[in-house]
Amino acid sequence: MKKPEWKLRFFLGMGEIVLEYELIRSARKTLALQLKPDGTVLVRAPLRTSKRQIETFLREHRDWVEKRLAKRAAQPPAEKLRPEELDELKKRARRVFLARASYYAPVVGVRFQRLAVRSQRTKWGSCSSKGGLNFNCLLLLAPAEVLDYVVVHELCHLLEMNHSKRFWAEVARVYPDYAAARKWLKQNGSALMARLP
Repeated sequence: MKKPEWKLRFFLGMGEIVLEYELIRSARKTLALQLKPDGTVLVRAPLRTSKRQIETFLREHRDWVEKRLAKRAAQPPAEKLRPEELDELKKRARRVFLARASYYAPVVGVRFQRLAVRSQRTKWGSCSSKGGLNFNCLLLLAPAEVLDYVVVHELCHLLEMNHSKRFWAEVARVYPDYAAARKWLKQNGSALMARLP
């Protein structure tokens, strides 16, 4: 696991605990929080955000962190996939994703050049400006509508390589109920990721 860039001490619930968090800086405009499958808090920050701004942001979102850590602690340990199970999942996933992407591509109005399936710990899907699609095989363990949403999401990025209003309008045009699928991933995604060996 990547060593956290900083450690921040503050109060969460009963008693003092040390919250260790990982920090990833990039050319983004806003701060964001994510709870990784291993329970680590991940902070995504713009390049020039100061440590003080990050600490203030974490304190302001203490309730968010506390609730998710408590929810994770209350969940039974995820059953890890065996290596052979993961290999079989990847094989099946490629067939499924190829079929779903081939179905939705003309609906979105795009063409993809290649499709790859991986077992990533942080991403459900991604795409490149050259038309390459990548999907997480763990989505086969999610409801079918969640898998379809991720496929549509990545295909729409071939029209809009961002998360602008125009991008979400395209997603809604093709997949009107996408909000429910996004919510499912937010609520259950960590448990799925935790099944990776």
